[in-house]
Amino acid sequence: MRKKRAEKRYAVPDPRFNDVMVSRFINKVMIQGKKNTARILVYSAFDIIADKLKQDPIEVFRKALSNVSPAIEVRSRRVGGATYQVPVEVREERRFALAIRWLKMYASERRDKSMASRLASELMAAANGEGSSVKKRDDIHRMAEANKAFAHFKW
Repeated sequence: MRKKRAEKRYAVPDPRFNDVMVSRFINKVMIQGKKNTARILVYSAFDIIADKLKQDPIEVFRKALSNVSPAIEVRSRRVGGATYQVPVEVREERRFALAIRWLKMYASERRDKSMASRLASELMAAANGEGSSVKKRDDIHRMAEANKAFAHFKW
């Protein structure tokens, strides 16, 4: 076992918007350590959002994150040979991590020309309460609601 718990490392804010969440989003979009390419992708997606909606792209990004973030999820718990799906609340850190993961995943599955336009359209859809990432959040909530009877197994 470890002698002490590992220190929590925090992301450095991104250079353009000075926002930690944007920096975490860039890090999630990054593939094979190519951070500059990921920055260009995310910033061009924000430029597309600014052009199309005539709004601050950071506000659209934050609204999309809050719309996609799950409040509860189900965790598997073994009790006496049976496995139950127990609904538990999601910590804030994990909530945003899941939201960022889903936004990136469903953006890459879209059928637009470039990844920047895919990211932009998924962010705009999520900000409006539509899109695949919001549907994923609703599915997670529905599953937790269906398994509410097993909430007493929470540890």
